[in-house]
Parts: sequence; structure tokens; C-alpha cells
Amino acid sequence: MEEIKVESHSKINIGLNVVDKREDGFHNLQTVFYPLLLSDKLSFRKSNKLEFNSNSDFLKNLDNNLIIKAIKLLEDKTGVEIKVKIFVEKLIPIGGGLGGGSSNAAAALKAINKLFSLELNYEKLAEITLELGSDVPFFLKHNPAYAESRGEKLFPLNLEIQYPIVIVNPGINISTRWAFERINPSKPNYNLRELLSKNFDFKVIRDYVTNDFEPIVFKEYPVIEKIKKDLYELGANFALMSGTGSTVYGIFSNLQKAYWAEEHFKQSYFTFINNPFNKGSIT
Repeated sequence: MEEIKVESHSKINIGLNVVDKREDGFHNLQTVFYPLLLSDKLSFRKSNKLEFNSNSDFLKNLDNNLIIKAIKLLEDKTGVEIKVKIFVEKLIPIGGGLGGGSSNAAAALKAINKLFSLELNYEKLAEITLELGSDVPFFLKHNPAYAESRGEKLFPLNLEIQYPIVIVNPGINISTRWAFERINPSKPNYNLRELLSKNFDFKVIRDYVTNDFEPIVFKEYPVIEKIKKDLYELGANFALMSGTGSTVYGIFSNLQKAYWAEEHFKQSYFTFINNPFNKGSIT
């Protein structure tokens, strides 16, 4: 095998609660990761040196590139020099709370493991992902999951949203570090895992589920708060910011309402409809 092409999918957070700050400087979280069909396209071809290219100028700065960091970690762990030509077609907005960078890193680990026959099992790959970021382990399997601790303790969740989800991103790159530096941790007054293990009841979820980063981000970037308000005005049954922002998503009762909402936003912002009736698969 000389080349592997993969899709690197995104996610949203359904609820994001920062419970407390740990002694190691990280925070304990409670969240649900839900996979989306929105994806980047990655290709890995064996070469005589390590090469990287992308349609994204941001990724060309290799200091910020989690794919390169993932490959360097693989080299350190296995002692194998990895010479590969990489191309990333970037479609997931950067710094938008959709996990694009983390997803790319996980996709790279799996692809390189297969391309170079490294024979690392899931547990070993999961161990490596934690050195790259707290939500990278989720993308190794990319199934709905409740997450605790830094976000790396994953519990499979039987959750399938049978409604269209409209993704809206205003093109604002929000630093995760910036957001966490401003957070005031507190324990939620509801059990997120239990709540989302039941039927997906819009009223219950709207009454309880929150993202602790919204007040911080909305104060600094009012346009993101307006997107959320507009989603509700356009008929969303539930809307929330994903991760530390800047993406906001709205869940609609039917595709017609979702298309109307997308039409409202798409002239100014990046939009995507996660269509539950799309037969595309997430792997």
C-alpha cells in the first residue's frame, strides 16, 4: 500500500460544563461529543521525505499543525522514520469548536499506523492522542459519547439525533486557551449523561443543557450570541455554541426549516446542514 485517503470528521458539543480546575492545570469537564458528517479530506502517500501541503494557509504553519505533531510522536514511540507526503483539503472551520484539528490528528495516527504497518492497537493510539489534546481520543472511534475528566474519559452513548442540525460559523478563530483562562468552574445542577441517555426531548434539553463558555465568548464577540438568537427566531428547537466557539448550531424539527435557516446565514457565514437522512457513513 502506497497511499491512503481518509475523511476527518467534525463534532459538536451537546452541553459543556467546566466542573473544576485540577492540580495539573487542566479542567474537569462534562460534555457530550456528537459526530457530524462535515469533514476534511486527507491523503497520505509514501515519499522520500516528510512533506505537507493544504488549501489552508493556517495549517502550512507547521508549528500549529497537529498532524505533524502526531507524526513526530509516532516516530518517537516506534522508532520508525515516517516519510510521507500529506495533503489536507480543509473544510471544517478552524478555531470554531468543531474539533477539526483534533480530528485531523486522530485521522493521521490511524492512517500512518496502517500505511506503515506499525500495528499499534487502539489502546496505544489512545495513549498517544492524549499528548495531542483532550478531545483527540474521541476521534479515534467518533461515535456519540459522554466525556469526563479532561474530555478523554469516554462513555459510549446511545444517541442518534433524527433531526437536521444547522451549523453556522462566522469565521472567528477562538483560542481554547484564551477561553479556559477566563472560565469560572462550577458544578451543573443536572446530570448530562443521564439526560441525553433518554429520549431526545427538545423541551428538557433546552431547559437544562448549557455551554459554560457562552457568557465569556458572547461578551467578547456579540455576533456569535446574535447567531444563536437568530437560530431560535428562525425556528430552531435547540441552539448552542459548540466547544469554546465560534460555531453555533441549531437543531430543527424538519429539513424545510433547516434550509430556510441556512439560506438566512449562508450569504455572510460558513454554513452546513447535518442531514440525518443522508446515507453517508462516519468511520
